[in-house]
Amino acid sequence: MKAVGLTEFGGPDVLRVLDLPVPEAGPGEIRIRVHAATVNPFDMLVRRGIAFVSDAEPPYVPGMDAAGVVEQVGEGTDTDLGVGDHVMAVVVVSGTHGAYAEHLVVPAESVVRVPAGVTDVEAATLPMNGLTARMALDLLELPAGATVAVTGAAGAVGGYAVQLAKADGFRVIADAAQKDEQLVKDLGADVVLPRGAEFPKLVREEVPDGVDGLVDTAGIAALAVHAVRDGGRVASSVGGVQVPGERGIEARNTFVPQYAREHAKLDRLRRLAEEGRLTLRVAQTLPAEQAAEAHRLLEAGGLRGRLVLTL
Repeated sequence: MKAVGLTEFGGPDVLRVLDLPVPEAGPGEIRIRVHAATVNPFDMLVRRGIAFVSDAEPPYVPGMDAAGVVEQVGEGTDTDLGVGDHVMAVVVVSGTHGAYAEHLVVPAESVVRVPAGVTDVEAATLPMNGLTARMALDLLELPAGATVAVTGAAGAVGGYAVQLAKADGFRVIADAAQKDEQLVKDLGADVVLPRGAEFPKLVREEVPDGVDGLVDTAGIAALAVHAVRDGGRVASSVGGVQVPGERGIEARNTFVPQYAREHAKLDRLRRLAEEGRLTLRVAQTLPAEQAAEAHRLLEAGGLRGRLVLTL
């Protein structure tokens, strides 16, 4: 099968087309003929050798989001999916096991149907990014009717965090650059404030005691924590978050592989997308052979929605 990966770590140009064996689905597994794979920031860390957790020898294949068609169901697998069904999956990358490949085997718990009325390209943007936002909100353990702040709200994970928080019944205060204000309002944020150093102060003007929790998808938790009330919580999707150890505020980091088999949570994302309560945003599609260009575009920043490779 054709896949895109790397045999050495480095810049975008280390990505190349590989010829790999087609994997077989074993018990409890499903093989997908991948049509679309999303390019995420984590993929760049894999490419650079920063965030790759594997004892395998190269080559390495990135990609944590996939959508396509079921082509094999492992013997004895408990699933209502069948060959030919359009599905999306979250992928825990290891060695050549990544979404940038024509064929992919994943646990059945990591796979659900593509939302009705949604293309495979659109669906590929949801599993990992949506589960990351879902995990961040779960880590906050917010009470009913709570107020949550979201940084990086115009981004993929931030946008899902806004919409999932609203689906959970929370009040949402989000940040946005001026050019993204309407986008974030359209995602459902109750209050949209300018991003930057003044964000915590502006949040406190809206909520004098501070918000109950903060979902940080912009890597600014050390600054934005000042918007959080005493005893509140911070959840970061960018890893390694540290906040001042004062006022009883607890910081937690998402690690989406822990949610890779949370089938019910992934299927709820599907249902919310079908109901129009989650917005699937595609910035651009490129053929998988142009993965290096996709990585360059992602590194340049400024995208709204995800880049998707087609296979």
